[in-house]
Amino acid sequence: MSSSTFNNSISITVSDEESDELGRMRVRVRRKRKKHQGHRIKNDLGQRVLRILLKYWMVLIFLPAAGLLVFEASRIGKKPSLYSNSVHHGTTIPDLKINQGTGESKIKENLDRLDPPRCLKLLPHEELQHLDIPIHDEFSSPVKNVTYISEKDPQHGGGNSTLSRLRAEGTRFNLFTGDQTFDQRERSFKVNQTAEIHCGFYSENGGFKISDKDKNYMQTCMVVVSTCAFGGGDDLYQPIGMSETSLQKVCYVAFWDEITLAAQESRGRRINEDHFIGKWRIVVVRDLPFTDQRLNGKIPKMLAHRLFSYAKYSIWVDSKSQFRRDPLGVLEALLWRSNYVLAISQHGARSSVYEEATAVVKKHKATPEEVEVQLTQYRQDGLPEDKRFNGKKL
Repeated sequence: MSSSTFNNSISITVSDEESDELGRMRVRVRRKRKKHQGHRIKNDLGQRVLRILLKYWMVLIFLPAAGLLVFEASRIGKKPSLYSNSVHHGTTIPDLKINQGTGESKIKENLDRLDPPRCLKLLPHEELQHLDIPIHDEFSSPVKNVTYISEKDPQHGGGNSTLSRLRAEGTRFNLFTGDQTFDQRERSFKVNQTAEIHCGFYSENGGFKISDKDKNYMQTCMVVVSTCAFGGGDDLYQPIGMSETSLQKVCYVAFWDEITLAAQESRGRRINEDHFIGKWRIVVVRDLPFTDQRLNGKIPKMLAHRLFSYAKYSIWVDSKSQFRRDPLGVLEALLWRSNYVLAISQHGARSSVYEEATAVVKKHKATPEEVEVQLTQYRQDGLPEDKRFNGKKL
């Protein structure tokens, strides 16, 4: 221990141990200050980040959503590249490296693939080859004469073509549909020796004109599979899965208008000299009666019995679909086996015509006023409001 003494002063004693202890205390104090400062900085940083998140949370959600939307739009906007082909000994062979993963090759593969039937229990292939169209005994009908009438006939006083055009522009009535009154409709349900039928095909100005050559072919059809594409329409998918017997006994008829004909020819799909494209016999219709192509499409869909007057059976195929079954086998499974006269698929989304009416208005396929007129008539005819009719969807 050392000491220093001064006159008129205070003597202070300092040891080495005390100096070391004092230094350690100062170090601890500095460490605590730094620690508290670090906590304060972290707390301030966390609060600042939280304030930013609370202030700009909408922007933070919007930016990833906008980026995802742009990404999906770019994927949809990309067109599949056309694949190239190589020729070997006169045979076109797809280039596998370029075809791999392309959309067109996948579509072509799907169109050629025949999946096993999941709903229909078709006959074995050997029995389909020997399947005949059933011939029913002709029944005696009280109807002796059938008179087809149109709006041009004097007895109905509707032959004014100007009036017909006005009706076609303002409503869905024209010389093809006629303007049948409710009294005429009720009388048509009664069985008499002479039946009067409103039929637009017999009006000179009704539209839906078919050439005589096409009419002669259509009159040879006993069984027909038909489709249509108007106004440019969809591509024509070739049917697959039919037997040799069906190829000999079944007509495949596709109705086109001149717009669809021009559109398909511009894509290299031309009708041959026999009016065929693949297995489809193309019938070009002129002077379609409606401006709405959906209504024009209903003519071959709902009036096949008028277009194919000698056909005993007909199958309708939507233009967006491909028929992949043997038509005679389908008729045998759905009609002949159970002695039915009509088969129709159930709607996948709706269960009644009243639900369908709501969907028609929402999709702007008709005005609410037009739909209400139709629903009122359904109710007057006794169509129930519930979703089932004889245990089936309406």
